[in-house]
Amino acid sequence: MPSNSDEFLAEMQDVQQIQQDKIAKIAIKSQINKQYRKNAAISDISPFENFLTDGEIENVEPEEILSFKIPGLQPLVFKNLRQAKYGFDYHLDLHGYSVKQARETIFKLVSSSQINELRCLLITHGKGIMNKQPAKLKSYVFHWLKQIEQVIGIHSALPQHGGVGSLYVLLKKSKIENKINPAKYD
Repeated sequence: MPSNSDEFLAEMQDVQQIQQDKIAKIAIKSQINKQYRKNAAISDISPFENFLTDGEIENVEPEEILSFKIPGLQPLVFKNLRQAKYGFDYHLDLHGYSVKQARETIFKLVSSSQINELRCLLITHGKGIMNKQPAKLKSYVFHWLKQIEQVIGIHSALPQHGGVGSLYVLLKKSKIENKINPAKYD
């Protein structure tokens, strides 16, 4: 008479192990970053098309927690952004950038985000504590991001991602991504 373990083994003989897909996701994100850098390098976006303010703006404090969301963004989506539950498609570190360089870089990054299928960004701007005008770049980055139509949510990062010296930025879905996965973020 066959035992329970013999029956179990007989039933399981055709079962195959499911391959882990986490490695593939990391490779895809790496490819997205490479593709973005390639597209940004060959991009010929004229600085005259850049509508981001370069004049006077409202300054924020170096340690201030920044937060912004468009009307209609689902509360759970914004909560997930604040808690870093979405993977970052790209990390931009602006340390050492002038205001002019940061303005151009952010404009190009967000302008090409839908082409490159970028949805969630981590932008590190620093706090500028040692500068004559503390949080100058932080103030500009926050102001610029709120000017861009593709940006639907912004929040200061958790300590492990740079804290108040970094921002999580959630962008609108591209039309392609919306067709493939309509409920990923909202």
